[in-house]
Amino acid sequence: MTQAAPRFDTGHRITGTPCSPTRESIRAFCEASLDFNPLHLDDEYMKGSFGKTRFDGIIMHGMNNFGVITKMLTDWVYPLGGMQKRLETRWKQPVKPGDTITPTAVVTASRDTQSSRWVMLDVQVRNQREEVVATGEAMVEFPLAA
Repeated sequence: MTQAAPRFDTGHRITGTPCSPTRESIRAFCEASLDFNPLHLDDEYMKGSFGKTRFDGIIMHGMNNFGVITKMLTDWVYPLGGMQKRLETRWKQPVKPGDTITPTAVVTASRDTQSSRWVMLDVQVRNQREEVVATGEAMVEFPLAA
């Protein structure tokens, strides 16, 4: 007998755990990722202009946005027997130490196949000022149990 996968209507919203990066957590990510770009470590270097952009201090790695989105998705799908299959993101603006970022996702579509329910989501990360710092699209799969 086949069990139904969980159903989520278009518009269903998921909110992830807020994240507040610190200088220490940014440094730890540098060490874990082996990415020691001065963008993430050197305030003096970051006082300069980069074309039309001025950061005025170190910024968090963009991949940390990817991580907070992934945590939100896995916290949601794994307890329901699902798995994250795809995530594409775009960084919109930098995140600095002291910011608090929160990921959200909204179901945009779902499709059933013989063996699974596939769910598409628009994802977004906002800071404490409600500015969008990252956007993207995710796909998750909820296999049907046999």
